[in-house]
Formats: sequence, C-alpha cells, structure tokens
Amino acid sequence: MSHYEPIIFAGLIGFVFGFLISVPVGPVNLTIVNEGTRRGFAYAALISLGAVTMEVIYCAIAFTGFASFFEQGLIKAAMELVSFVFLLFLGFKFLVARTVEAPTHLTRVTDRIEARIEERLDPHSAFMIGFVQVMANPGVLLFWIVLAANFISRGWVGPGLWDRLGCVAGVTLGVSIWFLGLSWAAALGRARLSDRVLLIMERSSGVALLIVAAWHGIRLVISLAKGAL
Repeated sequence: MSHYEPIIFAGLIGFVFGFLISVPVGPVNLTIVNEGTRRGFAYAALISLGAVTMEVIYCAIAFTGFASFFEQGLIKAAMELVSFVFLLFLGFKFLVARTVEAPTHLTRVTDRIEARIEERLDPHSAFMIGFVQVMANPGVLLFWIVLAANFISRGWVGPGLWDRLGCVAGVTLGVSIWFLGLSWAAALGRARLSDRVLLIMERSSGVALLIVAAWHGIRLVISLAKGAL
C-alpha cells in the first residue's frame, strides 16, 4: 500500500484544487447555467465535457512539460514564493466578487485574447463551446503552471510519472464533478440556482484559497527562519 500512497495523495490534492478552481464564476460556468436552464441537462453536460477535456489538457501540459524545470534549486524556491502570491491574489479576487454578471478574469489583455480566439473559432456544437471557452482563456494554463510548481516544490506531487498522472486524474474528477453537478442544478431551473448562491460559492472558494495561501506563507516563514539561524 505504501507504494501507492504518494499517488493517492497527489490525486487527492488534484481533486481538491480542481474543484476549487472550477467554482469561481466565469464564462464556462455562466454558459452552463444559461444553456442548462434553456436546453436541459444533456446540452449543458456536453458543454461541461468540452470544458473538462481542455482543462485536463492544460493541466497535463503544466505537470509534464514544466515538471523538471520546477525541480531546479533556485527555480523551486522562486516558484514557492510566486505560488504564495498567486494563491493570495486568486483567493482575494474571488472573495471580494460582488456580482456573477462580471465573470472572473485576470487582465483586460487576457480578456481580449479570449474574445479574439472565440471569434476566430466560432464553435457551434455544445462540446466545442466548452472546449473553446477554456482553450481561449490563457489564464487557465497559467493557473495550472503555477499550481503545478507549488505542488511539486512542496513535495505534494512526486517527481515520478505516476505521481503526476495521479494528480491529473484527481483534477479530472474534481473538475468533472463541479461542471456536471452545475449542469444538473441548472437543468432544474434558474430559480434553484440563483445569482446569490453562485456568488456565495465563489466567495467560499476564495476563503478556501486564502486559507491554503496562509498555510503556505507560514511554511515559507518557518523555512526562512530556519535558514537564518
């Protein structure tokens, strides 16, 4: 059993963060809610599957394409600090959200890139709508690159291929549960999934990320204190 424990732990970490990152309101969530209300669960579920597919592709790229880079001494230390700041930024951003009508975004530049890609590809099928909406958002890849750096630098995800695949599998499960659950809830009717409920879920995600950031910051301070002694 000990041989599988690191893989299981990596999968658990991926599941938790995959779920938390999916909760904040963005274009995909709003599309699922709107289309699920109008066209039912099956259509919203296809959008969800498209979004999950692209999310997992970005996650896999982050863990397999950048993993060895994050293991270098100086880079590893720098990414620990970047991860702390990034989690703090995301948590605060989600926590202070005031409306679901203004989807979560990073910068105006990324918003313009996203709009241009969606305009060029012009997806029509439900699956491709979800797929393209995630693909067109460069912030999603950035999220996973920074989170992958954090997981690897902290030793939450081991250097082995199976450890990284375990984390990706956990992310797949976490993201799928959220998007498909949201599709089901939206299909029940908009009245049962109000803007207030969506906003509460987004702020709850922000609180969770701030707690993780605080814990990460405390560990950084302890490490620096040990190094100074």
